[in-house]
Amino acid sequence: MKIFTREVKIALTAIIALVLLYLLINFMKGINVFKSTNSYNVEFANIQGLAVSNAVYANGFPVGIVRDIQYDYSKRDRVVVNVELDKEMRVPEGTHAELVSSLMGGITMHLILGPNPTKILPRESVIPGDIHLGALAKAEEIIPTLINMAPKIDSIVSNLNTLSGDPALRTALANFAAVSANLRETSAHLNAMLTNQVPVMMGNLQKVSADLNKLSGNLANVDVATTMKSVDESLTQVKSFTSNLTQISTDLNNKLNAKDNTLGLLMNDRGLYDNLNTAVVNLNHTIQSGDSLMTDLKAHPKRYVHFSVFGKKDK
Repeated sequence: MKIFTREVKIALTAIIALVLLYLLINFMKGINVFKSTNSYNVEFANIQGLAVSNAVYANGFPVGIVRDIQYDYSKRDRVVVNVELDKEMRVPEGTHAELVSSLMGGITMHLILGPNPTKILPRESVIPGDIHLGALAKAEEIIPTLINMAPKIDSIVSNLNTLSGDPALRTALANFAAVSANLRETSAHLNAMLTNQVPVMMGNLQKVSADLNKLSGNLANVDVATTMKSVDESLTQVKSFTSNLTQISTDLNNKLNAKDNTLGLLMNDRGLYDNLNTAVVNLNHTIQSGDSLMTDLKAHPKRYVHFSVFGKKDK
């Protein structure tokens, strides 16, 4: 009995054809059925047209494909995407997925890996997913705001036109130009001063600093202890002299107030004072009489002096 009959050969040919067709279809989808993979589930609120067999990237490198997409009817706001990653790919905890739209309209999934590579998610774990807001998406979000701002922008432009036509603005600009010119002139004077006067001033300051250093050196060489000792001795002598003056003043005051000495009697005797006063009055009278005699002598000299060449006349 023949084993490989015509019917068996047809059946084997059909099976081989189906296997080859399966491999060809997976190959066209980018699936390598002979390569071991790790499977993970990614949850999205909106997959934005993501399709089975789309590539999955990590750090810009393709590390797997989308294996299956299922709608979660229990939650009704989640789409579960099953992805198969290379067996060598390790997914850290804290990893999330983002859907990125290309300029040609395609959707790709990018894994944003977690910060700790030592803690790895087990197979069949659930990874959170979201949509990456690119420049176009951000622009779409900004458009309503720009539409609301359009009337305000129109009003601002109108006010700017009104302001630009105001003569006061031209005057202000002219004043600003004048102030700017004054500032340039002031800056030129300041530069000239910094160039010419400041070096001279710095030289003088250096000279003064040198003199101060020299003076401090001389002060450092002074024997402070000897100087202070001399000052203390001088102060002691001054104190002694002051004490002597005080004693002399006290003795003189006592002598003037006492009546057992000539000076005390002269200062305290009332009779002596009266006699002296009388003597002074008499002396004044005598002086006045002498003045009268001198006046009369000048007026009538012949009464007192007789002079003749031929001798004395008989009266």
